[in-house]
This record gives sequence, structure tokens and C-alpha cells, in this order.
Amino acid sequence: MSIARRHLLALPALLSASPLLAQGAPVKVGTLLPLTGVAASAGGSAKAAIELAVELINTPQPDLASMPLMATSGFPGLGGRPLQVVIADQQGSPSVAQNQALRLITQERVVAITNGYQSGLVQTASAIAERHGIPYVTGEAVATNLTERGFRWFFRTTPIGPDIAAIYVEFLQSARVNGRPVTKVAIVNENTEYGTSIAEVIRRTAEARGIGIALQIPYAANSADVSAQVLQLKDAQPDVAIFISYTSDAILYARTMRAQGYRPPILIGDNSGFSDDNFVQTAGDIAQGIINRSAFDPSRPGSNSFKVNALYKARTGREMDDTTARIMQGFLVTCDAINRAGATEPAAIQKALRETNLDAGQLMIGYRGVKFDEKGQNSMASVLLVQLRGREYISVWPEATATAPLQLPYKGWE
Repeated sequence: MSIARRHLLALPALLSASPLLAQGAPVKVGTLLPLTGVAASAGGSAKAAIELAVELINTPQPDLASMPLMATSGFPGLGGRPLQVVIADQQGSPSVAQNQALRLITQERVVAITNGYQSGLVQTASAIAERHGIPYVTGEAVATNLTERGFRWFFRTTPIGPDIAAIYVEFLQSARVNGRPVTKVAIVNENTEYGTSIAEVIRRTAEARGIGIALQIPYAANSADVSAQVLQLKDAQPDVAIFISYTSDAILYARTMRAQGYRPPILIGDNSGFSDDNFVQTAGDIAQGIINRSAFDPSRPGSNSFKVNALYKARTGREMDDTTARIMQGFLVTCDAINRAGATEPAAIQKALRETNLDAGQLMIGYRGVKFDEKGQNSMASVLLVQLRGREYISVWPEATATAPLQLPYKGWE
């Protein structure tokens, strides 16, 4: 019987017996997600993953026993107390994220806060956690400056700007289109903290390695019309266009490029909106062959990624995307630290986070491990490149770990 099937059969017993309720008060962990607003589809996917993570922790999962907390019920380090998640809607607003973080701390009395999605919102929410001395772990926000603030209570599991830029540049140095090397690069970025910071680190890294950025096009996040930006690209004819966009923008660019008949030889979407299943389902037919960064590859049978993705698909009817997987991994790392702390005091959890040392086999995502440096950044995070084929992203680079060969030039539509 498949892991997904066994899990589904186990749920009625969990719901009816509720054995964990007798083992002490639940341990409350807060999570900030965009459940409404322009990023609501991504927030909904992440919410399903967080809820799945809670079920996996509270119900033994023998098939995932290599991962922390999967072989037991609840938090064994806290006498088996169950996990409870409090999910707060940050609505895509920095001020709302700030207020929700304060509510989670002062009213819900969570022992830690996780995630946040947009980097700009994580910036404001984590400042509240820092002020109150509450651990804050983000699994997905990539703006480099988040771990440059000297915060003592902030931790991040995801790869960040320098990791992302490095794999893009290494790929571009090796890529050939019709036998020609890449010599002309364009960056198109939304103008909030996320887009601006990633664009800048890509530019610096590329130029340091001899690749010039011929064109950079910042645009207002959540623009209603990007025709002018696509015309700029069409006039400049770069070898590669790198887009740093959220979901609605990514869909709009794909549609506008189709309307204007513009296809660059190589098109890269920087995760985020391009990883969202809403983008794949809505614009996938006209964005075939787009390259995306990822740390999640569920294509290898028997891997933790494969097993967790099967459970997620049984729950939601769709594949888990990379951003959702990174959010889930950040949440799981937080829970592991709470268990190892053996207490719910913030200082004990903070100490356990600093002592985190997980290897690749203990994760549900393709990092080399999780180990935080003095700034709270995971020094073992890593990235690969995937390419959209039909309704699925397939790993294509580096070649040594790819499950399919890279296909160039960018196809887009038939």
C-alpha cells in the first residue's frame, strides 16, 4: 500500500481517538501566510503543507522515520505534547504582518513564529519577534539583508541571493543556444525588497565573473500592464531574460509575451510566482521550457521529497511546488528545535536552533543539510535548476543530478 494511502487510512483513527490530547496542552507555533491578496494562491498551497506537517508530527509515520519527529507522536522531548499551528493571514501587507506577529506573540502565546512569504513582510514581522525575544524562522524569504540586521532571534533555512545568483551564473557560463555562448543578459524585477535585492546580487555576481547585465527593467509589483517592459526586451533581444516576479506578475508577463510574439532564447523565472501551481496551471501552456530555480525535486522514488509530495498530492490533488516545500521545511526545522529544547521557553528554543545540525537524509527538500551560521542563515542550503515540461517541473541542471536533459531554446507556445 502506498504511503499516501496508508496515511489517509490512519486519519480517521487520529481524529476519533485523539490520544495526544491526554498528553498535555498543545505546543502552539505561529505561521504567517498570505491567505488573501495577490499571493493568496501561494498562501493556500503553503497552508495545506503546514497542516500536513502538523498531522505528520502528531501521528507516527514509519515511512518517514529518517526525518525528525516522524516516527513518534507529538513532541517526545516534551512528554508527547501535540503540536498546534496558529496560521495568521498577513494579507500581503507589511503593517498587517507586523500586527499579526504581535497578536501571535501576545494573544495566542505561540512559542515561535515561522515563514511570512514576502521578504518585505518577513522584515517587519521578524522585527516584532526580535523585540519580544521570540524565535522567528523563515523557510522561504530570500532577501539577503534579512540576515544582515544583527538579529539574535531570526533564522532562515532557505538558499538566499548569493546562492541563487551563483547557480544562475554557473549555468549561463555553460549554456549554449544554437552553439553560441550567452553574452547578453536582461533582468526584469518587481520593485519590492525581494525583486530589488535578488536583481542586485545577480548583477554583482555576474559582473564579477565576466558576464555583463545589458539591461535591467524594474517594474511596480502587481502591475496591471507590462506591455512596455516586454517591448523593451523585444527591442534589446537579450540571450537570456531573468524574471523576478510574484504570481500575478508572472502570469501577466507570460500572456503579454505571447501576445507580442516575444520569446528569448533562454527564459528564467526566479522561483516565487513561477513556482506557484497557479502559474503552472494558468500560463503553463504558453511558458513551456521556462527554467526555474528550485531546491525541491520529488521525482526520485523512495526519497523523502517523493514521499512527502505523495502525501501532499493525496491531500490537495496537486504537486507540491518549491516555495511550498521550502516553507514546510522551515516549519519542520522549527519543530525539531522545539523538541530538542525539551522546553517551550524562547531562550531554550533559540539555543536549540543555534545547535541545529541536520543532514540531507533528515530533510524533505534537497539541501545539503541545515546548520545555521552566526547570522542565522542556513550554511547548507543549496539550489538546482528545473524546467517546465507540460504541467511539471523537471530537474535539468547540474547535469550530474538532473533527471532529464536541458532543452533549449525556450519554447513558450506551439
